[in-house]
Amino acid sequence: MGGNCVKKTVIALLSVSCLGSLTLVSGALADPVDEGLSIDGQEMITVAPAPTEPEGHPFDKVRSGWLYREAETRQVESDSFENPGMLNVERGEDIWNTVEGAAGKSCATCHEDASESMAGVGASYPKWDAANSRPINVELQIDACRTEHMQAEPYKFDAQDQKDLTAFIKHQSLGTPVEVDLAAGEMMSWWERGKERYYLRTGQLNLSCASCHEDNNGRYIRADHLSQGNTNGFPTYRLKQANLVSLHNRFRGCIRDTRAEFPKAFSDELMALEVYTAWRGSGLSVETPAVRQ
Repeated sequence: MGGNCVKKTVIALLSVSCLGSLTLVSGALADPVDEGLSIDGQEMITVAPAPTEPEGHPFDKVRSGWLYREAETRQVESDSFENPGMLNVERGEDIWNTVEGAAGKSCATCHEDASESMAGVGASYPKWDAANSRPINVELQIDACRTEHMQAEPYKFDAQDQKDLTAFIKHQSLGTPVEVDLAAGEMMSWWERGKERYYLRTGQLNLSCASCHEDNNGRYIRADHLSQGNTNGFPTYRLKQANLVSLHNRFRGCIRDTRAEFPKAFSDELMALEVYTAWRGSGLSVETPAVRQ
């Protein structure tokens, strides 16, 4: 490559990097709305005191991403008949009751009525998995049940069935405040690792999770406003993709947007990040399936 080409390439990369930074810092501010969210008559906790243990939180209060959305989007989530993600939840219920695998079992065979057996369960994930000495999320718990009890194949990452069943299970915790048990096993070491990853700048744009969701919280970027990045609504229905988006898909998408190589889903790196971000949103209601732009 000639010297002029190299020079032009470097200038182009620097321009893109600067443009990305300017987009973040100069965008219009949009304060979260002061409204209450009720879904089918059930009040959601959309603002909660920030957790103070194991150490201080960057915000005094944690806020649901719903508060940062446009009025039309907020309305869609507040009515289950309008929320397109509820079609995925209904499909997840069908999967719950479907027999698969050599053992001739379904989820319902062991857990029966999900509205009772799964009530509040989704609000406590990720949990410590002593057998594998690492945290486990709902998706990995589903895979463990499939392989160990149903004798069925685990889902491939982001398979539609995986997203729909995860949404169905987490929907049974609708309204329940998120609370992760950091005292279990070695969860604290994973919390620390997740925190380190949250503040790690990566990619050509040299951005971290905190660059957007903490330093520029509320600013306008790419036709949307940056929320605090809380994860209480995942899997989330994104209107621009017309489908559910899983949490690890969103993690990897954000890392990709910094122009860095993203880790594998359910990798130690991303599981640690899930532990930390779940803690950051402690006290907020599970909103699955939340609706976002």
